[in-house]
Amino acid sequence: MEQDTPLAPSRTSWLRQLSPAIPVVMGYLPVGFAYGVLAANAGLSVFMAVLMSLMVYAGSSQLMAVSMIGQGIHPLSIILTTLVVNLRHMLMSASLAPHLRKWRRLQVIAFCFELTDETFAVHSLRFEQEGAAAVPALAVNAISQVAWVTGSLAGAATGSLIQDVRPFALDYALPAMFIALLIFQLKKRLHIWIAVLSAGLSLGLWSLGLRQWNIILAAVIGALVGAGVETWQKRSS
Repeated sequence: MEQDTPLAPSRTSWLRQLSPAIPVVMGYLPVGFAYGVLAANAGLSVFMAVLMSLMVYAGSSQLMAVSMIGQGIHPLSIILTTLVVNLRHMLMSASLAPHLRKWRRLQVIAFCFELTDETFAVHSLRFEQEGAAAVPALAVNAISQVAWVTGSLAGAATGSLIQDVRPFALDYALPAMFIALLIFQLKKRLHIWIAVLSAGLSLGLWSLGLRQWNIILAAVIGALVGAGVETWQKRSS
């Protein structure tokens, strides 16, 4: 009994550090399942569908890729399109890079490989509040990818039984998860205004036909406006 007591705080601390992965997992399981179903209907084997989740690990790109595969589009076009869509990861990595200066090179490589839109939102908030501890951050990334691969495997294995995932409303899982992650980052009135501005810009760009770039452009513009306003406020005070 005496040996269990010192372990309790450590176990509690680990649960607290890994808890940010829970909303990501809850979003990745159903959306990964939807991807697996679409991959199976596009003609991919279970092995190929899961391998893509292991190597590519980018939800929007994978969903787009299997759609293009199903349409018989040339592989080079699929690769180039995926590259363009994933360029946003360079911006996310650059944003978090200052927090990773004390990490080992292999830790940085592993972290960047498993960085996604959702884990970026989690780490951005965590690093600002608690600092950038390598092991918990890598564990959150690993748990998130395991959830995505698990959903992909389940969807690919049962894909022949489901022809259309839309009646299951699985496509709403990711937006719902992003809404939950956004709420935790709204600390002051400026954040709310920037969130509303970015949402309005995204909808406006989408209505103008920029349906592949609306979210990225709105996020960049919103971030620039927010940074500019915060800088102006600091100088004024």
